[in-house]
Amino acid sequence: MRVGLIADIHGNAPALRAVLQDLDKRLDIDQIFCLGDMIGIGPDTNEVLEILFSRTDISMITGNHDEAVLALLKDEEHPRSHSHAREHHQWIADTMEDRFISKLDQLPRTIHQNINRQRVLFTHYHIENSKRLDHISLDPFSNIVEPTLENLTSLYQDSEAELICFGHHHPLHFFESKTTTYLNPGSLGCNSKPIAPYTIVDILQNQIRVSFEEVSYDNTSFLSSYDLLQVPDREFILKAFHGNQRVKF
Repeated sequence: MRVGLIADIHGNAPALRAVLQDLDKRLDIDQIFCLGDMIGIGPDTNEVLEILFSRTDISMITGNHDEAVLALLKDEEHPRSHSHAREHHQWIADTMEDRFISKLDQLPRTIHQNINRQRVLFTHYHIENSKRLDHISLDPFSNIVEPTLENLTSLYQDSEAELICFGHHHPLHFFESKTTTYLNPGSLGCNSKPIAPYTIVDILQNQIRVSFEEVSYDNTSFLSSYDLLQVPDREFILKAFHGNQRVKF
C-alpha cells in the first residue's frame, strides 16, 4: 500500500492545493493521511476545510490548533497553554463557516491501522494512554522533544506500532530503530520558503520505504492576505512561521 502523508497545513490553501495536485498526478496513491492542525496560523480556514472534506481519499485527525478553535466554538475552556494564541484562535473561530464545526468535531485524534501486517499509528503527536480522552484544555499532547531516535523511542514507548506518523513539530523527522520507523513529513503550510513538503510511504509486509517530496508554489497572495484580512498576531506569525517572507509591491 502506498500512502501520502501531509501535516500542519495551518490554513494555507495554496500550499495544500499544490501538494494535492502533485499527489494526484502520481496516480499511484491509495490513501492520504492528514496528521492534524489543518487550521490556525494561516487565514484560509474555510478554503482548506472545503478542500479536505470534499475528498474521499483523505483521512484526517485533529491537532492542538484544531481542537483549541473548536473549544471556543463550543463555548468550552480554551487551553491555558495556548493563551498567547487565544485572540488569534477566536479570529479563526469567528471566520469559520458553521458547516465545518460538526465535521471537525467528529474527527478522531488517532488512527490505528494494520497495513500489510504492519501496525501503523497516525497521530498529531504523542498522547499518554491515560490522557487519550482528555479535553484539549487539559493539554493531552506531550511536550515536544528534540528529534532524535533516542528521544522518540522514549516518547512513543507506549505505542505499539512498526510505523508511527505524526506532525506538530514542524521540521521533518525520519528515524528508524530495529522495530519502529518514526516519521514526520514536516509542516505543509509553514515554511520560510514558498515550498510545501509531503511524504510518500510504501507499506509492505517486510519493509517500509519512505520518499520525501516538496512542491513549489506561488505564496504571494497568501502572504499579502495577512495584512489584507488584518489577521491577529500577523507580524509574529510571518516572522516565526513563514521566515519573515514579505510581499514586494
